[in-house]
Amino acid sequence: MAHIHKEFLIDNTPEKVWEALREVGAVHQRLVPGVVTDTHLEADTRVVTFANGVVVHELLVDIDDEARRVAYAVVGGSLAPKHHHASMQVFADGTEHSRFVWITDVTPDDLAGPIAEMVDQGARVIKQTLETQATLDN
Repeated sequence: MAHIHKEFLIDNTPEKVWEALREVGAVHQRLVPGVVTDTHLEADTRVVTFANGVVVHELLVDIDDEARRVAYAVVGGSLAPKHHHASMQVFADGTEHSRFVWITDVTPDDLAGPIAEMVDQGARVIKQTLETQATLDN
């Protein structure tokens, strides 16, 4: 099983970062505009359309307000892993900064490369989007 771990700092408060992450039906607007072109909810499943044409169905496993953590698993769509589980979590790094942790486990191993590329791109855009929002809020 491949394990992808991405951790980065965001110059925005943990409350604001969590507010954006918590809005699970607006990933294309709040976190990764341009990378994700559409997100909509169908009961407990989030359907995510990426700019590269990939569409995934993600079972929303947990949304934990206290831990500021969202967990999800790809269960369908054009990307068909045998197993996929991921979580995104926000931690305070002082009062005005956040540490964002994104962990993904996936099989088969040959999906690790493409998914790691999507995570890297997503992390860059999340950081840029939320730091731009912090600047606009001030």
